[in-house]
Amino acid sequence: MMIPNWPKGQPIDESCWSDKEFCKRNEHFYCISKTEAESKAWEYVKKNGLDMVTVCPSIIIGPMLQSSMNASSLFLIKLLKEGIEEMANNQRGAVDVRNVADAILLAYEKPEAEGRYICSAYRARMEELIDQLKTMYPNYNYPKKVKEGEDQPTLCCEKLEKLGWKYMTLEESLREKLPGEGYLALRYMCLACYMRPLKGLLV
Repeated sequence: MMIPNWPKGQPIDESCWSDKEFCKRNEHFYCISKTEAESKAWEYVKKNGLDMVTVCPSIIIGPMLQSSMNASSLFLIKLLKEGIEEMANNQRGAVDVRNVADAILLAYEKPEAEGRYICSAYRARMEELIDQLKTMYPNYNYPKKVKEGEDQPTLCCEKLEKLGWKYMTLEESLREKLPGEGYLALRYMCLACYMRPLKGLLV
């Protein structure tokens, strides 16, 4: 979520939304499109008396179903193969795609599930991610230098964990084969939206 000037040390929970005006000013169109989509969905279900649950993941990593790379997956290839001179040591939330699938099933099947659910397993800095990848896949051309980066607020997943959600470690997520040896997904997914009238499903 993009919320400027968020108080340091205060977690982000399901009551928080990205700042639409900030996203517009800074041309974060992908983020604002997801925010608008979820907002409109909530307006619609409240107006029509439907039962909806939303799952909002952070950056998603893990195996892909397709053999071709999507646009955001190319970031990982760039990280591994292009020998970037310098990269900011930014901190990001991430979750494995298989754990997102688990969260979706819980949100759909559990009768007590309601409202929004943040889905993020761990926070990692770029330096930590690079070091972890180096131990498993040492023969890639990693960035040569990591400079000081930005912190992100903690994403609170307590509500989802109360449904019984569990997640794997970062190392387990990265244990998939990488480009050239297979594929590892790195995708942005800001919203999975599910309506449950008469056990129906709308994605």
